[in-house]
Amino acid sequence: MRVLSIATLFPNPVRPGFGIFVGNQMRAIVARGDVDLTMVSPIGMPPWPLSLKQPYARWRSIPRRSDVVGLNVHYPRFTLYPKIGGDSNPARIAKAVLPLARQLHAEQPFDLVDAQFFFPDGPAAAIVARALGLPLTIKARGADIHYWGSRPKAVSQMLSAAHQSAGMLAVSRALRDDMEALGMPQDRIAVHYTGLDRERFHPVERKAARALVSALPGVNVPEDGPLLVTPGALIPRKGQRLAMEAVRSLPGVRLALAGAGEDEAALRALARTLGLEDRVHFLGQVGHDTLPSLLCAADALVLPSSSEGLANVWVEALACGTPIVVPDIGGAREIVPNRSAGRIVAREPTAIAAAVTDILNDPPSQSEVAANVTKFSWGENAQNLVAFWNDILDQELR
Repeated sequence: MRVLSIATLFPNPVRPGFGIFVGNQMRAIVARGDVDLTMVSPIGMPPWPLSLKQPYARWRSIPRRSDVVGLNVHYPRFTLYPKIGGDSNPARIAKAVLPLARQLHAEQPFDLVDAQFFFPDGPAAAIVARALGLPLTIKARGADIHYWGSRPKAVSQMLSAAHQSAGMLAVSRALRDDMEALGMPQDRIAVHYTGLDRERFHPVERKAARALVSALPGVNVPEDGPLLVTPGALIPRKGQRLAMEAVRSLPGVRLALAGAGEDEAALRALARTLGLEDRVHFLGQVGHDTLPSLLCAADALVLPSSSEGLANVWVEALACGTPIVVPDIGGAREIVPNRSAGRIVAREPTAIAAAVTDILNDPPSQSEVAANVTKFSWGENAQNLVAFWNDILDQELR
């Protein structure tokens, strides 16, 4: 089976951790040996002279083709108009990808075109699939439905791609329901849960992990007091403000924010206003090698996002034996089936603080927590994705 897969969020030589969960999935696909995968990750570059500014100046050094992320990936460029051009990105992505796709298809035909996000990847892949006369599959992951699904110009493109598709995937049952509510054909949507690197994410005794991360350069979180971790980009959607306000009413509890983003200055100012400068720790972007130890060291993961599909870090935290405190969004009820996995709470500080207090007063064992995600692995994830693609091709032959 020859698959052309398009993903705008994907590791590259400059940002090896960018979209690492998609990279892990596709590496597992290639490792099976029964799929000839061609990976295309379009890189958006603004017109000159904006392309000379950071971070775009760094992205200019990304080669057009590279295998440094563990598989061969093409990185064509498309014109990006920051902050104003999001709704029109699919057409420009398709324009950048189509010449390469035509060339590769002529050399050795593909069997299907795949998109790893619904927007902008889905509508762009739809254009490519139509041009090549191939079936189309699209995966939805969360924000691509919840954010872009509120923008009329994007929705019209997404629905067109959905109705063109031979099949679609959602990372949770809840997200599948949201896709159907948006107008996508429910009978073409299957649920495809995320994977998990079990060699990397597994329980390590909490005190030992805490001592380790406290000694790591760039982390330096003191060993005293319970520790909460909120991983993810520092953007309003992730809800770090709510976690900080909850910590204000939890004496002695520390909060580690693992991520970087546009909201950092405002969050630091809030920490000063709340008198939490000594208890809220800004770790910056935490590498994938450090994240497992950080999760094992935490007494709970708190992630009060406004929307998620089924966050990979939920699964990773549970695999490390760390209960999670999350709102009733996306696949939360699918990943928190009982109190050993954590708490599903209202998205407000008082409810978050009460859930954390409850966990700290009666903590489950790390093995109890980890038992909730025994079904997750990248091998299982890859097997299910290949089976989905095979079913699509079988249907095309009927």
